[in-house]
Amino acid sequence: MISGNEIRARFLKYFENRDHTIVSSSSLVPHDDPTLLFTNAGMNQFKDCFLGDEKRAYVRAVTSQKCVRAGGKHNDLENVGRTARHHTFFEMLGNFSFGDYFKQEAIAYAWEFLTEEMGLDKDRLYVSVYTDDDEAANIWHHQEGVARERIFRFEEDNFWSMGDTGPCGPCSEIFYDNGPEVGCDSPTCTVGCDCDRYMEIWNNVFMQFDRQPDGTLVPLPKPAVDTGMGLERLATVMQEVQSNYDTDLIRKIIAYIEELSGKTYGDSDEDDVSMRVIADHSRATAYLIADGVLPSNEGRGYVLRRIMRRAMRHAKMLGLENPVLFKTAVFVLESMADAYPDEARRKDFIVKVVLNEEERFIQTLGNGLRILQEEIARLATDKKTVIPGETVFKLYDTYGFPVDLTADIVEKDGYSLDEEGFETCMEAQRAKARKHWKGSGEEAVSAIYKQLSEQAIRTDFSGYSKLEDQGEVLALVRQGELVEEAVCGETVEVINATTPCYGESGGQVGDTGEIVTDEATLRVIETKKPLPEIYVHVCEVVTGAIKKGATATIKVDSERRQHIILNHTATHLLQAALQKILGAHIKQAGSLVTPERLRFDFTHFSPVSAEELNKIEEEVNQQIRINAQVEKREMSADAAREAGAIALFGEKYGDLVRVVNIGDYSMELCGGTHANAAGDIGLFRILSEAGIAAGVRRIEAVTGATALTQVQQQQQTLQRLADLVKSDPQKLELRLQKLLEQHKEVEKELEQLQAKANADRSGELIDQVQLVENIKLLAVKIPGVGGKDLREFSDQLRDKLGSGVLVLVSDADGKVALLVAVTKDLTDQVKAGHLIKPLAEIVGGRGGGRPDLAQAGGPDTDKIGKLLQAAPEQLQKIVI
Repeated sequence: MISGNEIRARFLKYFENRDHTIVSSSSLVPHDDPTLLFTNAGMNQFKDCFLGDEKRAYVRAVTSQKCVRAGGKHNDLENVGRTARHHTFFEMLGNFSFGDYFKQEAIAYAWEFLTEEMGLDKDRLYVSVYTDDDEAANIWHHQEGVARERIFRFEEDNFWSMGDTGPCGPCSEIFYDNGPEVGCDSPTCTVGCDCDRYMEIWNNVFMQFDRQPDGTLVPLPKPAVDTGMGLERLATVMQEVQSNYDTDLIRKIIAYIEELSGKTYGDSDEDDVSMRVIADHSRATAYLIADGVLPSNEGRGYVLRRIMRRAMRHAKMLGLENPVLFKTAVFVLESMADAYPDEARRKDFIVKVVLNEEERFIQTLGNGLRILQEEIARLATDKKTVIPGETVFKLYDTYGFPVDLTADIVEKDGYSLDEEGFETCMEAQRAKARKHWKGSGEEAVSAIYKQLSEQAIRTDFSGYSKLEDQGEVLALVRQGELVEEAVCGETVEVINATTPCYGESGGQVGDTGEIVTDEATLRVIETKKPLPEIYVHVCEVVTGAIKKGATATIKVDSERRQHIILNHTATHLLQAALQKILGAHIKQAGSLVTPERLRFDFTHFSPVSAEELNKIEEEVNQQIRINAQVEKREMSADAAREAGAIALFGEKYGDLVRVVNIGDYSMELCGGTHANAAGDIGLFRILSEAGIAAGVRRIEAVTGATALTQVQQQQQTLQRLADLVKSDPQKLELRLQKLLEQHKEVEKELEQLQAKANADRSGELIDQVQLVENIKLLAVKIPGVGGKDLREFSDQLRDKLGSGVLVLVSDADGKVALLVAVTKDLTDQVKAGHLIKPLAEIVGGRGGGRPDLAQAGGPDTDKIGKLLQAAPEQLQKIVI
């Protein structure tokens, strides 16, 4: 039997032998595409190639692409594990042509690979074409010998488009006949039926048109080919099984789950579903985290959390009480290490993320399930079957239950969710400036820059070795339009043939500076790099007019650049120090390098203690004193990884990369600007450390002169504090401790005096007791007493009253504080909470509490007298 790994390898080799370049799978987190949540097809990484916006060194490509379909329009998580083909994670095999070959070759390759390389029986294969694609139908019939009756024509499913406008074209699919035993037994069952008999295994998309805004189809000058074949589906055919889960790609994971749970796959339908869910979700979990996604309550992180917690819930249903998903995730990484070695090397980090999430969920699962069971019991009594939206929201917000997990749990008992009510509860949360998912988290590249790239506009960056350089002005852009010149007072974007200005990227801000031509002077406000080959200087024209074609001298603000350099090199030292002191699981999750400070986000699951922060700061400063040389060199991406260079999760790197070494202490792939030696940094100081998301911490720090200024400011603050308490900085801590102890003693004495004063006062107030329906009522104003003191005062009065009702009012801090107390013997007749409501309304407030004690507040201090007058009447209403 051919394995799934062998099918993948043979597919890639087949096309490599036919002049296709093997391209590695891109990250599951798409780059430069705000429209996508996850990479969901092999063509995603080639989108700009199909649009003509990107030129690569090859015109033929072949890939095995990691894909995830979950969330958004692919939000059918509940079907995963219950059907033979639904998955969150899968692999898409694909071959691509960018203006090279077209239908004839694509069809020939597909047919030859399936029938000769894989040895499939031609009599079990059928094809489909778009309704009026006679060209494809004739190629299938005349070139490949497929009988006309085995060629089906469809409309809706056989035309593909990238969007409402842009590249599109007809599709041609290949179907495999699984046999009548897996069909629907309908006499009309044929290709296109919804049953599993005729299974699509390969789709060829022929991009030959450019759809215009008015809907018309204009032929593309260079038609392209995009194909896709699910590895899992082809494996079912080659391994003669009926379900993707029975292929060796997934069945070995299920076998491992059998081993962990002590249960046998096939013995129980419910257990089988749980095993399939865990197997599938372990694959998605492992590779999403490997590509930098972390569980959270927003965007991609929320989808990952839903996937993980659904798997954890099914593990519990199998009787697995302790964390287990981290084990199955590691099993996935190790079993697929040959295909995805980089991801397998991150398994220690992935284990920490998964285990942390499992432990957090186990803590809340029991409480959440108890609340859900109580709600179900209440609904059963009321003969209702819909879980209220408020309960669903509470489970989501407080206990971390994704909505579909709640639905999954209650479905078997015949309950559904009030999703509309849940959405209403979520509305307030959405209004609190919560950042919604924004695709890849990056802006789409403006059309004007893509246009310039198509015109072969390129900028040569010389800023690694120069702070001043000269070159031709290649283009001027104003408000998104190309212009020939810009005059004094205008803001314009300048693209030059050569620049020493660093374009913002990799967390490092862009340079500022000055541009000078024979006729103009411009102030560079910022430098951007919208495409790897284009540097854009955003400028204000200070004097004269700048023209396209002019020779421009560009000068970097050298002092600002030097501050950035120190902060960037310190960021590399910081990451190495974090890994040394906190552990190898530390990975960069974001950064910002500015002239003023550096910010570094990293994966870690607990606050960094003060002691650890001191060690990290000391470690970085020690490396600064060692003063190792900072070496920058270019090498192949593979060689850099082999050498141990740290790369960012999900970052796209070319074949040639820049590696920055700080002695033998740090090695990273980095295109930023750096110091020549670690000692140039001078001093490193941490300003703050905080959590910014689940499993992600942030450190902010300063270097050089800014760090020295920060130290001096701290010393000055200490001196001022010492002066205030008549001490010196060295003895300040002891002096403050002594003062605090004295302060506590004084507070204690004051409390004792206040208690005595209240006792004396309470004796005087008892004389104002009145009888209402034979119940003693004391309704009085206690001036200047706050809520806490009011409660203590009520205890003393209640003791003196013996049996009765207290209504105490105060106007401390310009607001009404109201307290109602009822002695225990009267709570059957009078509830404090019932009496306080009408009284609180008089002063514009609300309140409540226990039967024997209730409190309220209100803004209308001028109505306290009216409240006290109303107290007897309101008490009488309650008693009667």
